[in-house]
Formats: sequence, structure tokens, C-alpha cells
Amino acid sequence: MFLLNGEVAETLSLEDRGLMYGDGLFETIAVRNQQLEFWQRHMQRLHDGCQRLNIPTPDPQRLLAEARQLISGQTIAVLKIIITRGQGGRGYRAPELAQTNPSRVHALYDWPDYPNINQKEGVILRYCRNRLGINVSLAGIKHLNRLEQVLARSEWNDETISEGLMLDSNDYVIEGTMSNLFFVKDGTLLTPDLSNSGVAGIMRDVIQEIAHKNHIPLEIGYYLPADINNADELFISNSLIGIWPVRQLEQQHYPVGPITQKIIAAVNADRITDESHEAI
Repeated sequence: MFLLNGEVAETLSLEDRGLMYGDGLFETIAVRNQQLEFWQRHMQRLHDGCQRLNIPTPDPQRLLAEARQLISGQTIAVLKIIITRGQGGRGYRAPELAQTNPSRVHALYDWPDYPNINQKEGVILRYCRNRLGINVSLAGIKHLNRLEQVLARSEWNDETISEGLMLDSNDYVIEGTMSNLFFVKDGTLLTPDLSNSGVAGIMRDVIQEIAHKNHIPLEIGYYLPADINNADELFISNSLIGIWPVRQLEQQHYPVGPITQKIIAAVNADRITDESHEAI
């Protein structure tokens, strides 16, 4: 089911800049028992992205009301919210801010068929050949230009491989095609710096807060594949999967270690009690 600017629709103008240029942003939100998980966090990231792209930020209460139209009665589902700059005609130059009328798209999807065993026993990863470009202006935000991830994800069809890790043009490991990366070395939790590329995931922020609350040392930096290969523990995260431990990356094997297990337990508890949920 789709809503366009609050109305049931299945079409978008061919002149919408989201279609023509990928000029916009999106959020992917877990729906459980008619609740929108981490809603306030998603809205804050959407607001920050709109500010960065100079797109008028939609009213979050309107977005919430439209979301509620779709998720009523849903036990578990995925809600995707897309904000584009709206119609603007041909040419890269964006309309003046006062003439900008953003498009709001809400789309409801079935929950992905992720095996429950992924969180308990871990998953297998590979490295991708396609690289992430370096662009400080777009780093961190969840913009609509995702061809790098599309190309990277098309590199494998082996269903035993759950995710691929992407490097930037300087050979630093940045993230997965759909996830953020964490690893543990000598009791310290480490995650790549996203100042130059990548998406600052909602679950990534949650995990960093959990680390601080539990006095787990945390380091954000630039890491090469060799650093990842020498890790004691490794896991990936996003707002749908939560956390998946990594048991194998290429030919390297990892245990589902104690810090990973501690963070998984804290994330699962946070999903139940987090005050940023919005209920109907």
C-alpha cells in the first residue's frame, strides 16, 4: 500500500526530482505491534538530511498521521518514508526554497524473511569490489542515490552470504551494503568513521549509546581490511535486523563473543522499552 502526500496512490509525477535525479531522502522503519520503532530517531535523521539538502522538512506530525493510516492492524511490517524535492522540471538546478513543494511517499511492505538463527549463530559476509565514493556533503545521510549499493549487492547470488562489506577509494572499510559495521579488539568496540561516506544508521547510534551506558570502550576511526581480519568479534547492524554477529568474512572465522552478546541483549531490550516508539 502506498500513500502520496497523504492520499492512496500508485503513481508519481514523471517530473518529480526524486525520480529524475534521486533528489531526496528515505527512512526504513520497523513496525511491531502497531508501533513505529525509534520513530523520533528516524525523524531527527530525516530532518538533518533535509537541512543538508536544503529541502523543506515535512511536518513530523503529518508524517506520523500518514504512517498511522498504513500501519493500523499491523503486527510486523516495514514502513518506508520517502521525501523528494518534488517537481522541478528539467535541469539540475533546484527550485528556489520558497517554490519547493516536497513529495511525501509512505509505503508499507511485508517483513523480510530473515532467519532467526542469524542473530544466534551469526552470518557469512564477503568484501565487495564496488567502492563507495568520498563525498563529505552527502556522507552520513540516507539520500536516494544508492547505485553504489545496488551495484555492490549485484555482485553475488550465493544465498549463504548475507551481506557484503564496502570499502572507499582509500581502501578503508566503511559499511555493508545495507548495514553498519562494528568489531571488537582487546575489549574495545570499534566502528568506521562515516565523515566521508556511508550512512549513519539509526541502530548504529543506539549501539554507541549502549556502549557508553555499559562502560564499553568505543573507538570511531578508519580501518583497513587487515584490522577487520584481526578482530576478536564482528557484527553488523541496521534498524530491521538489529544485530547480526558475523561468524565468517571471506576465509576468516569469528566467534559470537561476549561483547557482541551483551550488546544484542541490550538492543533487544531497547526495542521493547525505547521511548521513541509511537503507538496508535
